[in-house]
Amino acid sequence: MKYANRITFDPEQCGGRPCIRHYRLRVKDVLDLLAAGVSEQEILEDYSFLQAEDIRACLEYAAEQVNHPVLMAA
Repeated sequence: MKYANRITFDPEQCGGRPCIRHYRLRVKDVLDLLAAGVSEQEILEDYSFLQAEDIRACLEYAAEQVNHPVLMAA
């Protein structure tokens, strides 16, 4: 799945940070909840507008952000 249709960027919303489908819920907020041990089911219950695909899109987006070249010193 590609996150492009679920992760949105709007300079007028949340300072242009990546959000979920134009809602004022940042990708970072979802990742912070997951990192704190909150289950996907709890997140979906607390944010009724979210879908399971949105949470997977957040994880995919985060994984892509840390996939950068590593420079090795010679």
